[in-house]
Amino acid sequence: MTETHQPTVTTHTIGEGEDTINYDVYGDLSAATPDRPALLAFANPMEAAAFAALAAEIQDRPVVTIDPRGAGRNPTGTSPLTPGQHADDLHRVIEALGVGPVDAFGSSGGAICLLALLEAHPDDVRCAVVHEPPFVDALADGNVVLAACTDIRNTYDRAGNGPAMAKFIALVMRPEPLPADYLDRPAPDPAAFGMSAEDDGDRTNPLMRNMPACNAYVPDYTALAALGKRLHVAVGADSGQEIAARGGYGLAQRLGREVDLFPSHHAGFTSAEGEFPGQPEAFAARLREVLA
Repeated sequence: MTETHQPTVTTHTIGEGEDTINYDVYGDLSAATPDRPALLAFANPMEAAAFAALAAEIQDRPVVTIDPRGAGRNPTGTSPLTPGQHADDLHRVIEALGVGPVDAFGSSGGAICLLALLEAHPDDVRCAVVHEPPFVDALADGNVVLAACTDIRNTYDRAGNGPAMAKFIALVMRPEPLPADYLDRPAPDPAAFGMSAEDDGDRTNPLMRNMPACNAYVPDYTALAALGKRLHVAVGADSGQEIAARGGYGLAQRLGREVDLFPSHHAGFTSAEGEFPGQPEAFAARLREVLA
């Protein structure tokens, strides 16, 4: 195993009120160069802390991890969130860094937000890695998946977190395309996932605030294809045919290219410990290779 040192980590904040975004800088921004620019690593709604293991493995440049709007250390809220809002937040962070174009790794919902950033502010990014975007436009069963996402959000609004999250987990863990009658089947029991069916009244879950707008996002494929080798589409080697992985394969096909396979599963960049261990060392090595 490669030895790593722990870089200095500083925390920064931009914006006010609901526009407040917290982010962490690993290492020294002054060390960024045109060939090794600062690397932004983010997901949605996963918090910045989930990228600590990955950041510790990247020694050749500063790494910036971000709490997305409504999540982590940022203010909570109840209004729906869109990829365009998140793209604007990413643009504001990049401007605040003040080190020129960055490299960017966006995973899951963060991958969709990265696509929106590339369309709105293509000059912000030197090289982008879009990892398992769970959007439905490129899926053969996209209409069914989007209907399921809309049903999850409606369930959340009506019955709260437990019933909605049970449906969400069942959906994202499904290892194959959805049948046309998917929504006609019995809803999963929240207790099967260790959650309560009781509604606590809270409606600030950032995951639910992003649904179904992020899943319904339709990329500008022509604009993205024009980025050429600046854009890579990544899928986990162990992700099978889960929805987010299929989103990656579908995006790559629409752009006329192959996916870049990365180690592990949907969250393969996370710590090697825990219930669903990632492979941060191998993941970081593959990320450096793709960004080179």
